[in-house]
Amino acid sequence: MICAWKQLLSVLPPDIGQQVDSAGKETMQELRLRLNAPPEMVCGTGSVWLKGTAKKEDLNYIVNSASRYSPWCASTMALGYITAPGGHRIGICGDAVLHADAPGSFQSITSLCIRVARDYPGAADKIKDIWKSILIIGAPGWGKTTLLRDLTRRIANERVVCVVDEREELFPEGIQRGKRMDVLHGFPKPRGMNMMLRTMGPDYIAVDEITAEQDCAGLIQAANCGVRLIATAHGSGLQDLRQRPLYQPLLDRKIFQTIVLLNKDKSYSVERVVS
Repeated sequence: MICAWKQLLSVLPPDIGQQVDSAGKETMQELRLRLNAPPEMVCGTGSVWLKGTAKKEDLNYIVNSASRYSPWCASTMALGYITAPGGHRIGICGDAVLHADAPGSFQSITSLCIRVARDYPGAADKIKDIWKSILIIGAPGWGKTTLLRDLTRRIANERVVCVVDEREELFPEGIQRGKRMDVLHGFPKPRGMNMMLRTMGPDYIAVDEITAEQDCAGLIQAANCGVRLIATAHGSGLQDLRQRPLYQPLLDRKIFQTIVLLNKDKSYSVERVVS
């Protein structure tokens, strides 16, 4: 297991960072901070409540440290998150301000959810049929991004894999890449996939979290151009996806031939789609 732990600690206020470092280095999955409440460290076996309460200054400290005042982070805040150094994703809640002709912003921040990015080389070794398009399905926190990262890295040792890393958490600085991998950071998935098709000559295109019709359209376009795909989707299983209209075009066209179904304990099974 590999984790950019020092980068995570660097964005935390010192008093919170010291508690996290001593209690959660190996097991913490999320750190949740709510204004005027004790910080909650979510681990695999349950929650650990830290001493003290999260203050407004603590929440602002984390956002400013993680964003380093970059324009890209400012734009993603309008979508409710920023990505900290090391690929750790910080979800944001608070009092939002909407603008008619510009991205929204936060007038004040009242909650943060920091998801710890951990890399597990070899996590995808049990997936044997990797030379077709692959869809990874699982609920939030079940390890979709982790499995996608290792799977794309493994394939990229032999084929050209272009990764559209919209949230900059798949392959942040310090995470090992495959030797035939090209990564586009910070682009929306549909535009990024189109750019990769036109300029990089991929054998595979990889994206995390299919959440919109435009994402599905981009995947179908790539598949029609002869490119294989690796992607993830939120769901409890294949039947769950079949019941949602968003995914119908992908399933009806059998865009993916290999389906990886994740379990809560981060184990997985593999199904093959018969043409």
